[in-house]
Amino acid sequence: MTRSGKDPRHRARESALQILYQWEIGRLDVAAAVDTFFAFQWPGSEPPSDQLRVFAAALARDTVDRLGSIDPLIAETAERWRPERMAVVDRLILRMAVCELLRDAATPAAVVINEALELARTFSTEDSVKFINGMLDAIRKKIDGR
Repeated sequence: MTRSGKDPRHRARESALQILYQWEIGRLDVAAAVDTFFAFQWPGSEPPSDQLRVFAAALARDTVDRLGSIDPLIAETAERWRPERMAVVDRLILRMAVCELLRDAATPAAVVINEALELARTFSTEDSVKFINGMLDAIRKKIDGR
């Protein structure tokens, strides 16, 4: 645990979400969003560890790089809700979690989903937590069935 009491991987996922938000809203290149976040927007006086920085940057980049396979999976699961119509933060949390489910078999799906729910509790609403939980459970089943 870090001094803030948060697990370093959870903190890295929070950072990746904030990077993706900056990428989405600011229409920045993802590499520029990574640089800007860690140079100017990192909270607190203690700099992030290299491990946190690498994990967050890789997750943000991989999410953007895999949108071509992530968004169709979200869209077909959501039924009548295209990802671009979802709340920005909810869409980014879903994209990031789906990226992890697709790329990282070493991290159990339950951990990825729980982390996404924690991000939704922090950055979104209780209704969003329920929505994201249902979506990720259905997407996990689709991925497992491949």
